[in-house]
Amino acid sequence: MRRHSAEGALVLAAFFFGITFPLVHDALEDVTPFAYLLLRFSIAVLALAPFAIAVARSKGENRRLLWRVGAIAGVLLFGGYATQTIGLQYTSPSTSAFITGLYVCFTPFIEAAVRRRAPSPWVIVGIVVATGGLFLLTGADLGFGQGEAWTLACAALFATWIVYQGGYAHRLHPVPFATVQMGMVALLCIPPAAAQGVGDLTSLALFAAVFTGIACSSIALSLQLFGQRRIAPSRAALILLSEPVFAALAGYVAGERLGAVEGVGAAVILLGIAITEFGPGRRAAEADDVRAEAQLEAHLP
Repeated sequence: MRRHSAEGALVLAAFFFGITFPLVHDALEDVTPFAYLLLRFSIAVLALAPFAIAVARSKGENRRLLWRVGAIAGVLLFGGYATQTIGLQYTSPSTSAFITGLYVCFTPFIEAAVRRRAPSPWVIVGIVVATGGLFLLTGADLGFGQGEAWTLACAALFATWIVYQGGYAHRLHPVPFATVQMGMVALLCIPPAAAQGVGDLTSLALFAAVFTGIACSSIALSLQLFGQRRIAPSRAALILLSEPVFAALAGYVAGERLGAVEGVGAAVILLGIAITEFGPGRRAAEADDVRAEAQLEAHLP
């Protein structure tokens, strides 16, 4: 039951990340990207901080570890958002979405370097299949230039972030851990937001910042950390790749129509996840998760 709770938490986090994509897309037509991120994460910190303080006091958290690890994870998370934002200036949204999703391919390599053991072969198979589905769903252009390079750095940073926070997720409570990360992101957003300006702070932009700050940051990030307490990073990354499927469904509800190729792509992503979650590799993947906790504990300070 606890294992299923972790999986459910990751799926729910991906759901929140995905369904808000159309809202964020529309809001960014008014407000500048870093001003939006600053608002979003500041609101998230304000919403979660009272709970984080209460939890940290009641659970007796190692505050030195919390501040150090949370700050480093926040820098990695900010780096992912920053490089993605820069890359979007030079490439299309579909290509950005595909390359960003390649974090699922980087994660096993980074995890293997940290844990000194490769993930289960069935997890790798699921990742390969899901990546093919992501390409079909996004319809990405395979050209490579400045924008693609920045976005590839974004994918690598997100993968590093997933592995890094996964090493401490079972040692720190999700709520204060998420709060420190988000506070660091908000702090680092101040200089670029000041340089870019705010743009037009419309009611839609404010609503998007409040809604995503609570749903995608406070709630979803805490859920992701809860899930990563029990699930190894590569498998967690694969489950999180359901985000673009939820984004496509949200777009459909908003009036967009998926073509046959995009529909097949979404199905293939789900197939890749199912290979690991419901296929013959299920037992091997779960055993991987158990070993992950001990090995990440041994190799991360």
